[in-house]
Amino acid sequence: MRNPIGHWLNSDIGHSFKASKTATSAAVIAFMFIFCAIFAQWVAPTNPFDPASLDLMDARLPPAWIEEGSLKYLLGTDDQGRDILSALIYGARISLIVGLASVAVSLCVGVSLGLLAGFRGGWIDTFLMRLCDVMLSFPAILVALLIAGVGRALLPQADESLAFGVLIVSISLTGWVQYARTVRGTTLVERNKEYVQAARVTGVAPFRIMVRHVLPNVLGPVMVLATIQVATAIITEATLSFLGVGVPPTSPSLGTLIRIGNDFLFSGEWWITIFPGITLVLIALSVNLLGDWLRDALNPRLH
Repeated sequence: MRNPIGHWLNSDIGHSFKASKTATSAAVIAFMFIFCAIFAQWVAPTNPFDPASLDLMDARLPPAWIEEGSLKYLLGTDDQGRDILSALIYGARISLIVGLASVAVSLCVGVSLGLLAGFRGGWIDTFLMRLCDVMLSFPAILVALLIAGVGRALLPQADESLAFGVLIVSISLTGWVQYARTVRGTTLVERNKEYVQAARVTGVAPFRIMVRHVLPNVLGPVMVLATIQVATAIITEATLSFLGVGVPPTSPSLGTLIRIGNDFLFSGEWWITIFPGITLVLIALSVNLLGDWLRDALNPRLH
């Protein structure tokens, strides 16, 4: 039985990955954050969102705080006595969940509409592309801020899962446009190639042609775009949470932690906001670097 991981590492893309120190370093950093986020309850020293474990006497302790001869708080504590390191691990999990989920929704919607517009053409193509133009005329953060704010106003007593759903939809509302335009342009090229014409002549249904023949050939650029959009979605979520319309306060993400620490930045407790900011930068930078490497690896002109 062939090992898929070993096969990938021995492929051209695998050799390109191993030869790029930037890509391998970014992958290690991204994997570290993803691993800690998935296994937060085991990796984090404490559960920072458990009220029973909080002690206000430990509030705003500096990094590397030593108590009874042992290191207790590596990155210090916040205004409620929460361990900053534990809060970062749990906050990164929330940011990654929202970012990945919003990209997945945008990917499904954008690829479906772009494939339909490029393959069918006509008034469907015209309508969908004009819709894309309208969506691109508004700043993505403004649309997300508007939808998230309206959702919270209409559903003030909504449970946590519904609040996360509103946030994911608000970020995805403009994110699908890039996928639709990319897939549409590639589909316009693919639909005129010989293998598509041969499938039409043999009587294959248009939907089957789109899904089984055209779709696999347009996914390359989409995967690159999706990788880069993950970092954008995470930053958008952090911005919304910083402005107070993001995830619920009971489950703060990195943006919420930055907002909380911002109130204490000029009073000397710099670690409350600096460490969440550094974590957000490292996550976004590692994902962007992986996206840049993947774009270069899939571009035959660079080989």
